[in-house]
Amino acid sequence: MKLARKSDKVFIFLSLFIVVFVTAFLIVKNVGHTFAHTEDGVFFESDEHFVTFFDNGEKLIVKTKAETVLDALEKAHISINDGDIVEPSLGTKIDSDNYFVNIYRARPVTVKDGAESRYFMTASYDAKTIAREAGFTVYDGDEVNALQNRNFLEAGAMSYYEITRNGGREVTVEIEIPFEEEMIKDYNMTPGEREVRQLGEVGMKNEVYKVFYVDNEEVSREFISSTVVREPVTKIIAVGASAIERTPLTASRGRNRYTVTRGDGVVIERQETFYDLPMSGVMAIAARECGVENYYEIREDGVKVDAEGYVLVAADLSRYPRCSIVETSLGLGRVYDTGTFVESNPEQFDLATDWTNRNGR
Repeated sequence: MKLARKSDKVFIFLSLFIVVFVTAFLIVKNVGHTFAHTEDGVFFESDEHFVTFFDNGEKLIVKTKAETVLDALEKAHISINDGDIVEPSLGTKIDSDNYFVNIYRARPVTVKDGAESRYFMTASYDAKTIAREAGFTVYDGDEVNALQNRNFLEAGAMSYYEITRNGGREVTVEIEIPFEEEMIKDYNMTPGEREVRQLGEVGMKNEVYKVFYVDNEEVSREFISSTVVREPVTKIIAVGASAIERTPLTASRGRNRYTVTRGDGVVIERQETFYDLPMSGVMAIAARECGVENYYEIREDGVKVDAEGYVLVAADLSRYPRCSIVETSLGLGRVYDTGTFVESNPEQFDLATDWTNRNGR
């Protein structure tokens, strides 16, 4: 009997060991793998940050690597139809570990204004907004009311709205106020790295107009007043910058000198200058050899940059090959050009600007 009891203990110990081993194996195997799920259970495998979708009363949580709302919808296999409203908008960047997305599905609506009725699909629920979406002008004092659907078998899920005119001839128009973007330099970040420090928000203002008619047709509007309802919020983006950007090249200075450590560990003294020539020919070559867009523009500070925002740089192509990205005191640059200056100073950078001619070329 003692032997039997000892065998039972060994069996129980081995059983526990196997259970613990299998559990640990499964945990290790699934590290880094999470699952999208509904409230009813597991749905499909995904990873990275959590996004919660609210879709007509249904809730879906996924963990995904998607960078934008549109990417997240596609990875979650959620289709968006014409007329549907997604908030935040499809192009919005997912910038938090727990992100929420609302989906409002379009439904059939009929709006009646006197003898005229218009049918369309909308995801809006505000009565006056729906009337405007139908193409009707809603004047101050007008009423737009939802009508009860008395014949469901005939109309189905159709929603009905009717405009009641009260003789008004002034109209209030809601106008979005776009937000601005502010770039700030962060010398503790990697040069070129970007981080949104504050999301931008559009503002809103109400503009009131008096409407004039001829033969019951609107012919003109007279502006009466404008009231800001909500101020826009500036979008703030932090951009990584190197220490040399603390003392940037300027038109008045003409040249800039600083020491920098190259990738091979050699400390060199660099000189920066600027030049002002049309860069269309240079960018045509760059488009062929670097695969970049044949385009450049002039930044607010007069510096010429490519379509990706890199400063146009002339350098010794034997040391800094065409298309290579380099650090300058005016921000990250890309080498597209060269010049005779490299014969006397192969470490010099010549930066393209509009500081001399100021002609926008």
